[in-house]
Amino acid sequence: MNDKSESTGDLALNATEQRALAGIDMDGLLATLAELIALRSDQGQETDIQHAVADRLERMGMEVDRWTIDIGELSRHPSYGAEIARQQAVGVVGSWGRGQGRSLILNGHVDVVPPGELERWTVPPFSATVRDGQVYGRGAVDMKGGLCCALHAVAALIEAGIDLPGQVMIQPVIGEEDGGAGTLAAIVRGHQADGAIVLEPTELTVAPAQAGALSFRIEVPGRAAHGALRTEGVDPLERFGMLHGALRELEAERNDRLRHPLFADQDVPFAICVGKVQAGVWASTVAETLVMEGRYGIAVDEPVEQACRELEAAVARVAAQDEWLREHPPRVTWWGARFMPAAISPDHPLVTGLAGAFQAISQQPARIRGMPYGADMHLLVNQGRTPTVLFGPGDVRQAHVPDEYVPVADLEAVTRTLVLAILRFCR
Repeated sequence: MNDKSESTGDLALNATEQRALAGIDMDGLLATLAELIALRSDQGQETDIQHAVADRLERMGMEVDRWTIDIGELSRHPSYGAEIARQQAVGVVGSWGRGQGRSLILNGHVDVVPPGELERWTVPPFSATVRDGQVYGRGAVDMKGGLCCALHAVAALIEAGIDLPGQVMIQPVIGEEDGGAGTLAAIVRGHQADGAIVLEPTELTVAPAQAGALSFRIEVPGRAAHGALRTEGVDPLERFGMLHGALRELEAERNDRLRHPLFADQDVPFAICVGKVQAGVWASTVAETLVMEGRYGIAVDEPVEQACRELEAAVARVAAQDEWLREHPPRVTWWGARFMPAAISPDHPLVTGLAGAFQAISQQPARIRGMPYGADMHLLVNQGRTPTVLFGPGDVRQAHVPDEYVPVADLEAVTRTLVLAILRFCR
């Protein structure tokens, strides 16, 4: 790796780096992304896409570990979380390099959220559409696009005949959207490294921190009555406004108190969102129960148990002010996905190296800041003891919505950055 360097603006790329970058096949990347978008992988349907990616890794020349994940055994792990009951699950990790230097994981989840109301889409959700420099389709940005960047960055290195002293691993994983079962399974199997990049959509920002996010449920009791005699019942819907207002007040107080320098540019980095409300079983009957479900943002370095007690206390204060709820208090439970907060130092070599690689590609300094959403970074850092950053193409604002898309320019920028980052880190 002592090739003569040639100047690129204020930075330098050596001959090996230039050769590898020249081998990136963007047409091939877009074709791969189209193939992955067409493989439907919502609601736990991840087996076909995992085998497809594993086959691709083998064709690339990577050594592939492909195994059946024992969900029953994995579910006993204290960090396991899932909202989908999976009947089968496949783990895949591809490795390449001599393994005599530092190792780097490129992690990307293959699962996607459901498309929602199809009439809100202007393009088919499970067929890639390229329009005005964007690739549209469910999973384009979250995060099959990022996974394709990893696949084609490593493919470019292999095709260029690079002799990599260290080792790079591609980790396509299941279950990130509902708790991270796939990444946890890879960790339990022993796949760890000196560093990891989770290719979530960060708008090309290098993120050494992620907020946590817990799923909560609040059950508010009522008393049923015939709709014609509604005043003889107790309507839990009338208590929703008080509870939702208390959560908004708690959100404001927490975000004012739990300030963190990596989240300084975000007004509400640790958001509380009620995303689902359900009440009643019959239109002409006063509802017996109201159920609110949502996500609860957790700050970096915040004790999770203490954070949970704050929400529970806010609900209890509302109940204490209401005659019915004092006698019939709402019940708070914590369920489903549990994304713990995680962070590494902005001065870590993984962060500075990735930022330097991005600057060499873009001729612009990398932005360094935290991401407000939960991701598998927390498992790699907290369970896998692997220093990890988030870095990927596109904007999370385009995830989980109709007409999801990722910019082609971002896909190219991330792929080129990964090529340099692998060469420079895996020495």
